[in-house]
Amino acid sequence: MLISNARAITGETVSIRTERDAIREVGACLEAQSGEDVVDLAGGTVIPGLHDHHVHLRAVAAAADSVSVGPPAVADADALRRVLRAAQPRQDGWIRAVGYHDSVAGDLDRHYLDDVIATVPLRVQHRSGAMWIVNSAGLVELGRPDHPTGRLFREDAEIAASTVPEPVDFASVSARLSAYGVVGVTEATPDLTATELDSFEVAVRSGRLRQRVLVLSQDAGHGALEFGPIKRILDDDTLDLDAITAWIRRCHGSGVAVAMHCVTVVQLVVAVAALRTAGSAVGDRIEPFAMVPEEMIDDLVDLGVTVVTQPNFVAERGEQYLQDIPAADLPQLWRLASLQRAGVAVAGGTDAPFGDLDPWACMRAARDRLCTSGAGLSLPERVSARAALGLFLGEPLTPARPGYLRPVRVPTSPCCPSRRPSFSVNCPQKRLPAP
Repeated sequence: MLISNARAITGETVSIRTERDAIREVGACLEAQSGEDVVDLAGGTVIPGLHDHHVHLRAVAAAADSVSVGPPAVADADALRRVLRAAQPRQDGWIRAVGYHDSVAGDLDRHYLDDVIATVPLRVQHRSGAMWIVNSAGLVELGRPDHPTGRLFREDAEIAASTVPEPVDFASVSARLSAYGVVGVTEATPDLTATELDSFEVAVRSGRLRQRVLVLSQDAGHGALEFGPIKRILDDDTLDLDAITAWIRRCHGSGVAVAMHCVTVVQLVVAVAALRTAGSAVGDRIEPFAMVPEEMIDDLVDLGVTVVTQPNFVAERGEQYLQDIPAADLPQLWRLASLQRAGVAVAGGTDAPFGDLDPWACMRAARDRLCTSGAGLSLPERVSARAALGLFLGEPLTPARPGYLRPVRVPTSPCCPSRRPSFSVNCPQKRLPAP
């Protein structure tokens, strides 16, 4: 197929020849070949395919089969009870709810959930993704009937090992990503098991998952996947500077960069201190990068780390931030413009399903910094529409370095058909008009 009369984001006229969804030739004015399909864009813009640099695909698929119990749709305890009691168990017998925030009904525990649903296994995931709250029937299913609260922190692996695995609908997730123009993703879930990696590889090789997949986990010899930095989650109550420093040194000694999950200032302080002691390496990342004091920006520049941030949370959770975070701390939240001005390498991710999967909504939030009510949140951190788009144009291993339209090798393996499309055509509803 020949795409003609298009315009690159840099402004020049461009033609693109594709084969099996991959770019074979790029030029200012390519001539159509005999029998070739031609699409005349009439001056429409063609961009490199988007890459979501922080997403959790298996959790996105699972969320589609779960009940949403977070604000603003579920805003109080009465609404929470109505939604949970109306929910139907999944094939595995569980009611699975996601997106809960303490503003709805406070700190849930097994006893609260028992009062809502006592006979069916129920687990509710906190909006942070860090904790599940399980009722007594569910704790029995997990083999932990004596757990005092049912609040299971960072125990996803243990829950998965004690429940019946269900097939992951990667095809549906892949179709949604393709509709947004996303041709690649970074799977940001750390410590994936061999079984989980197998599921990704099978989905890619079968064509059910058509996006390019970079994994932030240990390389386990899965040829259809790519492996980047190894990710570690930092939690305030388990921070150990010496252990984190030693882990960084081991990773770097093996020739692998690191990705550290930091959402609080204390986590960021420890991550920076560990990198200074161990030494930073090309490809090191810090994410999701929620709170950044002004005085730490120079540290990030000096270390040369890449920041992967999620400005979509400004729009999705802004009202809650305005209520919960002291006004003096709001300028630290989901920084963007100040980081780029200082020279920090910055890329974007949606953190789906904990954020919306739509990268264009994330870009709009980066540009506008508006909450759902229309209130602004740290407006000096706004960036231009072009800069917002650039957050998702980076290459997988160099997320802050924008990709460009170029020919690529067409996959020849019959087990991996057309899995790496390399371009995206802007749809009118997805464009980012100038501010």
